Amino acid sequence: MAFAIQFVIDVLSLGGAYALMALGLVIIYGILRLVNFAYGELIMVAGYTMYLASGSGLPWIVMAVLAVIMAVVFGILTDYVAFRPVRAKSVTAVLITSFAFSNLLQNAALLFISPRPRNVPLPEIFSQTVSIAGVITPVRNLITIAASVVLLAAVAFLMRKTTLGIAMRAAAANFTMARMLGVPANLIISSAFALSGFLAGVVGILWIGRIGTVVPGIGLEPLLVAFIATVIGGMRSLQGAVVGGFLLAFIDTTLNYTLSQDLLKFRDAFTFGLVILILLWRPGGLIKGPARGQRT
Repeated sequence: MAFAIQFVIDVLSLGGAYALMALGLVIIYGILRLVNFAYGELIMVAGYTMYLASGSGLPWIVMAVLAVIMAVVFGILTDYVAFRPVRAKSVTAVLITSFAFSNLLQNAALLFISPRPRNVPLPEIFSQTVSIAGVITPVRNLITIAASVVLLAAVAFLMRKTTLGIAMRAAAANFTMARMLGVPANLIISSAFALSGFLAGVVGILWIGRIGTVVPGIGLEPLLVAFIATVIGGMRSLQGAVVGGFLLAFIDTTLNYTLSQDLLKFRDAFTFGLVILILLWRPGGLIKGPARGQRT
């Protein structure tokens, strides 16, 4: 019983973080049909914002809010710098500018801050543990689960019940038709980048809450996780991104619990092997998005 409870908590906490990462990536892909390879650097921005603000004497919650705000700002900046100037020209051009902006942010952190890991201030609760039915688990796992539930519910409400969300869904279904019907294209795209940045900022806090440090390359692993999760769940489906995130967390956690210490270093190989099997069965992902859609 204790094993089952610990397993469920681990899957839900890891899956919640993975789902939020994937959701932030697929929101952009759903509208533009392009992968934002600078998405991981938004997590880096959130981490370094908290590190730089640590000497200001501000309460931790204020630093966390500033980190999320900076992630939103840089998310919108990604659109203006890497996407908007070239998105009507070619997919290749956008991919190159996306990679270039990602590299620019990493090198800025290397030059102006430090290539070495920097400690990020965290509240004491992130290092505390709690007992649930005899199982000792870190409080940060429960915080991740709670934050994920709230944010996933909020995004679902935004997409289904608000004018902005309906416009974003219309743009994802058929961008050209949405523009012809009067949907303000640039506003919708900027809003999508802002929402993606908001999710990245929250994920950054939760991710750094596990490791306690930030480095210029910290965004690579979350980006890879988000990309794999969206491919599994469906690149054009918000629900698929969430399903893919939790499924990937289930695979990772199961391998952590079942593989021997000698085989654990090959966990990524086992994970990618299972992902390949899933894609051979469902090449388009587990959940299909809108049947139509054009990038412009």
